[in-house]
Amino acid sequence: MKRSGIDLNGDVGEGGLQEEGLTPFLTSVNIACGGHAGDETSMLRAVRSAGRVGAAIGAHPSFPDRDHFGRREMDASSTQVKHWLTEQILVLRSIVERSGARLRHVKPHGALYNQAARDRALAEVVAETVAGIDSTLLLVALAGSELEVAGRRAGLRVIAEGFVDRAYLGDGRLAPRSQPGAVMEDEGLAIEQALRLARGQPIAALSGGTVCPQVETLCIHGDGPNAVVFARRLRERLASEGIAVRPPP
Repeated sequence: MKRSGIDLNGDVGEGGLQEEGLTPFLTSVNIACGGHAGDETSMLRAVRSAGRVGAAIGAHPSFPDRDHFGRREMDASSTQVKHWLTEQILVLRSIVERSGARLRHVKPHGALYNQAARDRALAEVVAETVAGIDSTLLLVALAGSELEVAGRRAGLRVIAEGFVDRAYLGDGRLAPRSQPGAVMEDEGLAIEQALRLARGQPIAALSGGTVCPQVETLCIHGDGPNAVVFARRLRERLASEGIAVRPPP
């Protein structure tokens, strides 16, 4: 499927040294709101940084697990997950609104994102919680995942996401970080993957064959040593290929 534009999102408010430099190259930001990282000071700083460049502001809630940066899966009740999500999203929304801005989207972080991608019950809790807070919020979900399906079922506008520097399995899931080759170290290959995702073209799967996620937004990780340089190169390459970079409508 040919497209003329794509959103570029990145996770901020997590304490990364390159976040300020990365934000100008993004059209959407996902702000950590206290679960795996962040506090009211870092949230406000990230909101102001996004406002200066006109990036859409989103919440990046997670399992409350700072020791493992929200990347450890948890077996929690639906009531507990709903409480965690609501608490984190509302804290950020209050800061956003006091700054004269608007919260546009929600993207779960880490283990919560990956679990909800495959676990239908958890996906439904996440989607229904977001819809209960504000049904106009966009939900960012891995393309083809249970979370994407649950979000649409809950009446949310879902933004299907692809990853520029993560390898995929043949079923469309992200390869686990523990698997060799799951994180792409070659910037050139990552940019080529980003271009193919933006155009709706098939990409190579780590497990063999190809996979073709249909995405509206691409995630750029900001914790690599060359994150800002990579983001600049990607923006330049997208522009040279005639692919506009813009927030989701």
